[in-house]
Amino acid sequence: MTYSTLQLEQQEQIATITLSRLEKRNAISAQMIAELLAALDEMERGSPRVVIITGSGKAFCAGMDLDGLRAVASQTREENLRDSRNMAKMFYRLYTFPRPVISAVNGAAIAGGCGIATLADFTIAVPEAKFGYSEVRIGFIPALVSVFLRRQIGEKRATDLLLTGRIIGAEEALRLGLVTEVVPPEKLLDRAREIAAQLIAASPTSLLRTKRLLHQFDEEAIRSEIDLATRENADIRSTADFREGVTAFLEKRAPKWTGH
Repeated sequence: MTYSTLQLEQQEQIATITLSRLEKRNAISAQMIAELLAALDEMERGSPRVVIITGSGKAFCAGMDLDGLRAVASQTREENLRDSRNMAKMFYRLYTFPRPVISAVNGAAIAGGCGIATLADFTIAVPEAKFGYSEVRIGFIPALVSVFLRRQIGEKRATDLLLTGRIIGAEEALRLGLVTEVVPPEKLLDRAREIAAQLIAASPTSLLRTKRLLHQFDEEAIRSEIDLATRENADIRSTADFREGVTAFLEKRAPKWTGH
């Protein structure tokens, strides 16, 4: 399959997916979601034992792109619900992918981009990488990522990040448990491949069954929470605060919130 928003490279038993919308800082679009899902399907059907996800240029993924934000502000609830379900499908697919996934975070990973970076089994980051769920700053809600973040770092820490929308550095992300390891930029992909080699040395059946077991512990609850989060993600898009937040963001000015 030919991809336009990402690059897919296979070398022996390692597949590398590079988010590749350089002019958009690898921001998420509907097409990228579809292509990332297709790439994961291709990897599952194929021979790669480990998948590495990274970004092109100086950013890993800057979240939803501006064109997407413009479209969202004028969509119907049905359209927003469809978009929310597609985003939820992407996150859940990454989280439950049967083979090990490593994120090599080469720069900023914000909002949905932070979700992609941290839902991998291993998250390796450069010191300059930034992480954050900035949705509340534009009148949005970090609904889908909250399902996973609470489990990753605990409710208190998740509440801090989700309510403040603050951006944190790689070292703080490491302390919180969002990042597995911080490495120099020149060693990022080499370190990801070293971890991949360790995983490849293990039994593929054992890895498959271990990942499946870990996901089954909370599977029913996660599916229920994703359904709730999907509806919340769609519903907030019809609020005045969301429209004002998006408009202010696009116009590069401070928003004037009404609380509606």
